[in-house]
Amino acid sequence: MTLNEPAVLAEMQAVFARYEDALTHNKVDVLDELFWDSPTTVRFGIFENLYGYDAIKAFRAGRSPAGLRRTLHNTVITTYGDNFATAMTEFRRAGGTKLGRQSQTWMKTEQGWRCVAAHVSLMMESQP
Repeated sequence: MTLNEPAVLAEMQAVFARYEDALTHNKVDVLDELFWDSPTTVRFGIFENLYGYDAIKAFRAGRSPAGLRRTLHNTVITTYGDNFATAMTEFRRAGGTKLGRQSQTWMKTEQGWRCVAAHVSLMMESQP
């Protein structure tokens, strides 16, 4: 197995950029496309635990498009062979001070790269 084979890494970087654009511009159809349509797909968010593609799709359809802009920091994308990848990043919402974290697991399917698991969290404020 080859880690970060240049062509595969470039593919995954493009998919990640497409996902980020869809997320920050509320392109729900693209977000739906990029998650694997399976009952085993999961997304754990800041306030929600979503099990299965249908739950993730329903969440996206009902989410407010306000306040989605953010800046990414320390993004690490790693490909394992030619059909599996992880993407980890930190983010700050526009005008916000809290540090968020996002991790994704991606699998290449016949339809292309699909996110099979995602997790989003915010760092706790430091205690005095």
